[in-house]
Amino acid sequence: MLFNSLTYFYFISIVFVLYWWLLRKNFKWQNLLLFVASYCFYGWWDARFLTLIFISSSVDFFLGRAIFEQTDKQKKLHLLRLCMLINLGMLGFFKYFNFFTDTFANLIQQFGFQANHKTLQIILPVGISFYTFQSLSYSIDIYRGKIKPTNDFISFMTFVSFFPQLVAGPIERAADLLPQFLKARSFKQEHLVSGFRFILYGLFKKMVIADRLAYFVDHVYNSPEKFDGTVLLAATFLFGFQIYCDFSGYSDIAIGSARLLGFDLMQNFRTPYLSKSFREFWHRWHISLSTWFRDYIYIPLGGNRVSQSRWMFNILLTFTISGLWHGASMTFVIWGFLHGLFLVCEYLISKFVTLPRKLSWIGLISTFLLANLVWVFFRADTLEQSLFILSKFNLSFGFIHEVASHFAENSEFRETMISLLISFPIFIFLEILINQTDFNTIIEKRTAVLRWSIYLILAFAILIFGVLNAAPQFIYFQF
Repeated sequence: MLFNSLTYFYFISIVFVLYWWLLRKNFKWQNLLLFVASYCFYGWWDARFLTLIFISSSVDFFLGRAIFEQTDKQKKLHLLRLCMLINLGMLGFFKYFNFFTDTFANLIQQFGFQANHKTLQIILPVGISFYTFQSLSYSIDIYRGKIKPTNDFISFMTFVSFFPQLVAGPIERAADLLPQFLKARSFKQEHLVSGFRFILYGLFKKMVIADRLAYFVDHVYNSPEKFDGTVLLAATFLFGFQIYCDFSGYSDIAIGSARLLGFDLMQNFRTPYLSKSFREFWHRWHISLSTWFRDYIYIPLGGNRVSQSRWMFNILLTFTISGLWHGASMTFVIWGFLHGLFLVCEYLISKFVTLPRKLSWIGLISTFLLANLVWVFFRADTLEQSLFILSKFNLSFGFIHEVASHFAENSEFRETMISLLISFPIFIFLEILINQTDFNTIIEKRTAVLRWSIYLILAFAILIFGVLNAAPQFIYFQF
């Protein structure tokens, strides 16, 4: 069930009416409704995988209680390891089994051995990386003494499976989201208004910008050998905007959907392409995941409270694992490693060079260029394809001729270009206006006339320029 579909509109409308009108006096019945709705939402993708999310949630619920009640430190640790083994074992099998068997087979072939292995046809359950991390952090935080376990099974199961953020985040912490399920919620007009604002801007970014850019990006990356280096370079940078609008659009719709039901989810993006350094970029991009890796991998490794060489190792390892989290492919591993390397290089350079404030634009441009260049590893199907595309990158005026030719001959390309030429400046203007905050905060400060003007512009852009039929899925669903 896609957020940008009529099916989801009908779904959330029914949930909204039942939630606020029929069950508004009893939050436990509201939680039960959300639990059933969330499992229906997830089962819409593939009902077979409901068992996995139920097992993962149940394991953390019961082992979380056992960890809390256990007084022996060693036994507490054993229980936590068991919890991690079950959760990460399921994630590892469904997401990484083929990757590791293929990698091992290729490795031993390099030493002259023949590898006879069969790759299983394993279907990756949608959102497994997201709900596994959310559920697992609950048990880890109990072990660390940061939170206490809940006795409310339904509330906990709903916290893990909450449909607005189930399949692509934000990855919420139990300390922030779970208490919201354990208390009564009242209907507030400001939640309704802010919820619709987030949803409107999210749909605009997804349907008007991301899905239109996908036409050009997919066309080029599906046959990179047919295009010159300038076209490949343009497609790579456009993919940077596509994935940002696609994923941040999803996050905005998720936040807005939760607001309609009286819940506050964390902000997942803060205009990352306006960052002046990679350190700032990762404080603005996929915030729920970057903070998860910070708290549960980087800091336990020692963080920055170690020697400089060990700190570099911690950064590189954390980002390499982050890359692997995104996908079972060497391209994702390299993408993550490069971001870690950029952070290390940035730190080393800062020890010798400090840019004055008036030259901060140099950091903004260099961060933007490098972050977008390495998207090639994220978008390419294979490592060989990504290296081929990188080797062809160049700047030439042939790109203009090719665009003009397609514009004249291809009606679909022409429609896409006209849509982007009109809607993209609107997007850029709003992003600069929003810088480091969110769409709702910016809009609520404007006059009523300006607010409604922006609403109408975005709504008309969605209806006129949005990809309404056969829209592609959100990119992060594959993770």
